[in-house]
Amino acid sequence: MTRISLSYGRDGLDIELPTERTQVVEPSFTPAPADQGALLRDALQRPVSGPPLRELVRPGATVAISMCDGTRPQPRHLVIPAVLEALEGVVRREDVVILVATGTHRGNTPEEIREMVGDEVADSVTIINHDARDDSSLVYLGRHGDDVPVWLNKHWVEADVRITTGFVEPHFFAGFSGGPKLVAPGLAGLETVLTLHDARRIGDERATWGICEGNPVHDDVRAVVDAVGGVDFALDVVLNREQAIVQAFGGPVLAMHAQAREAARRLAMAPVPELFDVVVTTGSGYPLDQNLYQSVKGMSAAATVVKPGGTIVCAAECRDGFPDHGSYREVLASAASPQALLADIRARPETVPDQWQVQVQAKVQSHARVVMRTSFLSDAALATAHLEQTDDIERTVREALAAAGPQARVCVLPEGPQTIPYVA
Repeated sequence: MTRISLSYGRDGLDIELPTERTQVVEPSFTPAPADQGALLRDALQRPVSGPPLRELVRPGATVAISMCDGTRPQPRHLVIPAVLEALEGVVRREDVVILVATGTHRGNTPEEIREMVGDEVADSVTIINHDARDDSSLVYLGRHGDDVPVWLNKHWVEADVRITTGFVEPHFFAGFSGGPKLVAPGLAGLETVLTLHDARRIGDERATWGICEGNPVHDDVRAVVDAVGGVDFALDVVLNREQAIVQAFGGPVLAMHAQAREAARRLAMAPVPELFDVVVTTGSGYPLDQNLYQSVKGMSAAATVVKPGGTIVCAAECRDGFPDHGSYREVLASAASPQALLADIRARPETVPDQWQVQVQAKVQSHARVVMRTSFLSDAALATAHLEQTDDIERTVREALAAAGPQARVCVLPEGPQTIPYVA
């Protein structure tokens, strides 16, 4: 038997599966240096092109810094102080605003923000949760890209200097995270996000893991950011499975992001020889598996290598439920089956809110049986989303392998969407 540690909540979850029938796919591990801050300082001082951040900022300028929200494992406690240090003596702390790039997610609480950035930053810099639904906090900037109506956070638009900070990993329909996504959808209005993530764009076969150019979602993200004045400086990091910084990239957002995502590709994408009857995946552990909505990414990663009609087992703690805010749960329960829901989205996309996550989930569930392992969602609650639940992953895998036949095999993604397998 092979013992495997799954990323699950804060503490993980261990399972044992038959060695001869199991393939484990994990990110290539790169140890982090003892001084991760040195990587950040180097990226800020020696960007991929253009001048260092400090040389871009004139004394007295107002500065807006975009950072990931609490559902992302960005090492904000290291990244934000490094940026502020680079600005020290040029701009005053009171002229800096940090914007939590929530997209359409809930805002983070003051306690969560303090944990994210540390006491010193929380006490000295204004930090604001972006709210995509608050029209008074947005500025309209016209239609760009493939007819995208662009509404962006007014603090971002009005700042003299705009800095994005993020981390780069494969993304289930935008190709890769980080880079321009810290502006749109991160700081965009609801109408902008809904357009960037509409059924037509997400339904395109190129809207998938690891593809940016030619991906209609990412093409328009780049077009929007470029058309509205872009980003003055971007800082992205690549993380290992311990969520520690192994590489950092700074500079113009698109050039920086191109280099960062190639580094992420080498770490996080792995070939496998064939499709599998069963795939065990995760929501990548805390903070990424706080709700079912985010755990769809783990399901989507598994769907790349599961046979049609096979079984996906997704372990995600879901301490924040579906979550209950927004319309995600209501939409999942609005149709009799995933197939019917997918048909509704394709027929009337304008009537389906939160359609991007729902559409991806419905596609996965139409392709394979999906069984969840959670700690905070009941069997009945999951059933409303057309999902099953198990309290014993090992038993569920044994049963699925037995049903598939003596040659059936299982693939395990212990880090969930931190590793994206593909058939070589």
